[in-house]
Amino acid sequence: MSDSRPLLREFLRAPTSVATLTASSDALVAAMLAPLELDGDPVVVELGAGTGRVTDALARALGGRGRHVAVELNPALAARLAARHPGVTVVPGDAGDLPALLRGLGIERVDAVSSLLPWVAWAAAPIARRAGAVLAPGGTFTQVSLLPTAWMPPARRQLAALRAEFGAVTVGGPVWGNLPPARVLVARR
Repeated sequence: MSDSRPLLREFLRAPTSVATLTASSDALVAAMLAPLELDGDPVVVELGAGTGRVTDALARALGGRGRHVAVELNPALAARLAARHPGVTVVPGDAGDLPALLRGLGIERVDAVSSLLPWVAWAAAPIARRAGAVLAPGGTFTQVSLLPTAWMPPARRQLAALRAEFGAVTVGGPVWGNLPPARVLVARR
């Protein structure tokens, strides 16, 4: 089944917890993963894994190396993701509980965090601080930000929270090949 149907169904069922109606494009996924160091045996966490577009690309990039954890709040999307990726640890949970979720898996530090979380998740929990608490020195955090809404107060608060936690944040260029167009915010520890 394509990613469109389950994403639309879950968006209609819970519009505040599903970030978008469309799955991330290949161009956006590439922009999200490009800043991540995936050599060796990294521990990589996805927040808001959704239908698994980033999961698919990370699984290919890791090729069975390291540890790959995908956190997804929506139980239907999490179950679908776990069935598609038995080699990925899929955690049906709230990214706001990230340190506790990872401790439950025996993980204290991670090398990379890639996030597709919607603003509502950022409003409900200090996502930047929670990601910063688990990110190892030299680690990287990436967050998608939709271009059409970049000027809105929630987007500005999201960027400010990343800068407060990580200091300098690189704002990637537009990814026009995504619907809607987006950019990637890159923060490093």
